[in-house]
Order: sequence, then structure tokens, then C-alpha cells
Amino acid sequence: GRVTLCEDLCCEVLKCCVSKLSHLRAEASSLLYLLMRNNYEFSKRKTFLRTHLQIIIAVSQLISDVALTGSSRFQESLSIINNFANSDKAMKSTAFPSEVKGLTKRIRTVLMATAQMKEHEKDPEMLLDLQYSLARSYASTPELRRTWLDSMARAHLKNGDLSEAAMCYVHVGALVTEYLHRKKLFPSGLMAFKKVTFNIEEEAAMKEDTGIQDVYYTEEVLLEHLEVCVEALWKAERYELITHIAKLIIPIYEKRNEYEKLSRLYDTLHRAYIKIMEVIQSGRRLLGTYFRVGFYGQAFFEEEDGREYIYKEPKLTGLSEISQRLLTLYGEKFGQENVRIIQDSNKVNPKELDSRLAHIQVTFVKPYFDEKEAPEKKTDFEKCHNISRFVFETPYTMSGKKHGGVEEQCKRRTVLTTAHTFPYVKKRIEVVGEKQVELKPVDVAIDEMKARTAELAKLCSSQEVDMIQLQLKLQGCVSVQVNAGPMAYARAFLDDSKPNPSGSKKAKELKDIFRRFVEACSMALDINERLIKEDQLEYHEGLKSNFKEMVKELSDIIHEQL
Repeated sequence: GRVTLCEDLCCEVLKCCVSKLSHLRAEASSLLYLLMRNNYEFSKRKTFLRTHLQIIIAVSQLISDVALTGSSRFQESLSIINNFANSDKAMKSTAFPSEVKGLTKRIRTVLMATAQMKEHEKDPEMLLDLQYSLARSYASTPELRRTWLDSMARAHLKNGDLSEAAMCYVHVGALVTEYLHRKKLFPSGLMAFKKVTFNIEEEAAMKEDTGIQDVYYTEEVLLEHLEVCVEALWKAERYELITHIAKLIIPIYEKRNEYEKLSRLYDTLHRAYIKIMEVIQSGRRLLGTYFRVGFYGQAFFEEEDGREYIYKEPKLTGLSEISQRLLTLYGEKFGQENVRIIQDSNKVNPKELDSRLAHIQVTFVKPYFDEKEAPEKKTDFEKCHNISRFVFETPYTMSGKKHGGVEEQCKRRTVLTTAHTFPYVKKRIEVVGEKQVELKPVDVAIDEMKARTAELAKLCSSQEVDMIQLQLKLQGCVSVQVNAGPMAYARAFLDDSKPNPSGSKKAKELKDIFRRFVEACSMALDINERLIKEDQLEYHEGLKSNFKEMVKELSDIIHEQL
């Protein structure tokens, strides 16, 4: 029969489930249960999906009615339906009772999330988390999921989070593509979006049967959504992704002989590639800064207590800026006097915190790539797209102080893994994994020298050399001060007149890095000499003289001519 009849009936019966008259509530609950049961019998005891979907759609339509969201009467009606399913002897050995339980659980999720949304209107992250939980609860129902993803995109645009808005539109595009693909109306499915985002597999949860038969997407609808994706990715400055969406649009335009639209799309691609070249040269595209944010205080954060997230903040957001934003946000919620920011990055022991206060730990983190991944991430864009691991380092010494001389300076490297990759349909993602590596003083030296060498090499190899950066780095590298710079590491760990606890293997590795470091400094000095103007000749000679001194001392320490 017509799906709209089922929808209207479910809607009217649900209204009766919140009636003040207990006998009417009981009758309505019985009728709703019979609808599900008959649907289940009609499908030869496979599923009651049509009724399931229409009840959920009806709940979504009635959600704005306050009587439905906060009503204990409605919760009572859901319990009656569950009890019917559990005590129905004819259904005991079937999957029906657990499916009924699943439906009532989903309805409760929707009701709770909607009630919470009213509470968290001023908290953008929490609000989007709640909208996301609704979108996720509708994963099998394209039309409902699309509705919530659209509302999330609007919220992101309002907050200026353009990458997240673009990802919401990409997920909607993938949803419609997958629907048409399953109906054999489009050659590609959602895997065509895998290069745009690794998170796209979420859209595979669409149900095969009536879940998608009650939806009517067409090629025209798909085109509209894909065109919105292109526009959103452009605004988010993620130009590299536009080509993957264009590959899906072009065959449709070609089939329809839409030459004007093809011309416009190819022009968009042309401009996107020019933009990519511009931002690679200028290095001025900033696609976000990341922070680890942990919440502590059961009385305040409830189920959020002890959870850690990675927050993606716009452009060059500083640590003080996000700390102040969170302090203000939660100060308004819990009272300024009850909120504290934890400044250091050490592991928090909740037992040591004052339980009468809400504590928020904020730590700056950087995307992390292991030695295998790093060479593959050649461009700045690749280093901040489809990323799910982040790193921060905590300095310490065995004596308990944070900082000490190079011989005693250790550091703890913490790598965090998130549940999804950035950018995502929301701007904070929960941390699901943590790995720590302890670096001894010689490891710290190796790590620092590798980083300095890589920085110099990168500056030397760029198409347009940044002279100011190059000179600043050179100055730091060829400094021969006793307690600072590379020479401090060489004196501490490579001088064989001193006892060397680091072992010959580590010393050999550090020597190799110093050889590469000297080559990088030499190359940087050559470039500097070639590009400087006359007024900087004296400054350059000073750098050169320092470099010669450094090489001489280094050669003496490692007993070989560098």
C-alpha cells in the first residue's frame, strides 16, 4: 500500500501515546504494537521495517512538540510496547522482541538528544555532537539522515567551520550516490568518495529493503547535491578534492550534452588548480590547528567526565585563545568560579583534582606521521587531510624538574588516535587510543638534530626561498654557544673524553645525523650568499665564520674531517 497512509496513521497514534488519559495511552500503545506485529507477519517474519521507519519519521515530525520530548507519559507508552513484545508467546523464538527493543531504544535516543539540544544551545561542539548522534541513529534511513546532515552543515556555516560544512555535504552526496548505485541507476557507489574522506564508509549503513524503497532520489537530485559539494569545498579552500567530485558530475553532463555546464565546471577545475599552485608557493593556506581537550569533574560533565577529544580550531588559533573560549563557555554554564583550565600536558590523575570544580585540560597537538607515512605526505594539504593521529611532547628530567641540561633532558612523546579522520562532519572527535614513548637524553638529541636538518633541507628546496626564515634557522644552527644549539649535543654525547652512557649504536646514529646536518648548513649558506644584498654581506660573513668554527670543533670531537 501507499507509504503515506502508514506514516499518517503512525503520526496520529503517537499523538495518543502522550494523552493524559491512561486508557487512551494503553490503547494507542496496543495499536502501535499490532501495527509492528502485523508488518512482521506480512513480511513472513523477516522484519517490520516499514512500520519501524514510519514511526521514527513520525517521531521526528512531532519532536518540536514539547509534550513529546519531555513527556514521562510517552516513555511509559514505550515501556508498554516493550512489555507486549517480551510477553508475546507466539513471538518468543523470533527476532521480533529484540527488534521492538531496538526501535524503542532509537526513539529514546532521539528524544534525549532533542531535549539536550535545548540545554546546549550555546555550546557549538556539544550541539553538533547531539545532532550527529541523531544522524547516526538514522544511518539506515537516507531521507532522515540527510535531513540531520543538512542541519549540521547549516550550523557549521553559521559558526564559520567551512571544512566541516563541506564534509556534511560530501556525506549527503555519497548517501544519494550509494542509493542510486544500489538501484542500478548510477555506475559508482560511495567508494567513489573514499579519496575525499576515509569516513565515507558510514554511509554504507543504508538498509536494502523498504528503507530505501520509501525514498525517491533521482540523477537530478544527485547533481544538485554534487554541485553543492563543489561549492562547499571551494569555500573551505580544499581545492584538491574538487576534482574527485567533478569526475562524478562530468559523465552526467556529457550524456546530457550540457556543454555550457561542462565549460563552467572545467573552468572551476582550472581555477582550483591555479589556487593549489598559489597556496603551495605562498604557504598561506591554513587549514586548522589542533588541540587535545580533556574534561574532568563528574558533577559537572556527567558522561563526558574523563573523556578526551581532539578539537580542530580555525586557522592559527592559539592555546590561550581556545582556553579562554572554553573557560567562558563552561564558566557561563557552571559559574566562572567553578571552572579551571589545566595548563600542563602531563597525564591527569582525577583523584588529585578538587571534585568541587570542573577541570578542562587543553594541549596543543600536531598531526603525527610515522617514518613510513611521512615520505608519502609531500604537500601541506596531505599533512592535514584524512588525519587521525596527533602528537605532543612533555619535557622532564629524572630529578623531577621540567627542564635541565642536555645530558639530563628527557621527553615523553604521546601519540593520540581519534575515532575518525579530520576533517569530519563535526569539529571535535573523541580520542580512542594513546601510545607513549619515553625519549632518553641521547634520543632527544637525535630527535632535535633530525628536525633541524629536515627544516633546513625543506627551506633550501622550496621554489621561493624564504630568506628571513632561512637566516633565522641558520643563526640557530651555527651558534657555538656553550650551552645551546647543536654543539651542546655533540659535546654531551659524541666527545669520547667523557663517559658515554648512550652506547655506540646511538652515538653512531647521532654522528650520521651531524654529517647530514653539516651538509644542510653548507647548502643553506651557499643559497644565502647567492641571494643576499650588499648590506647583508657582513652578517653573512659572521654566519660563515661561526659555521667554520662549528665544523672545526665537530671534526675534533668525532675525529674525522667534515
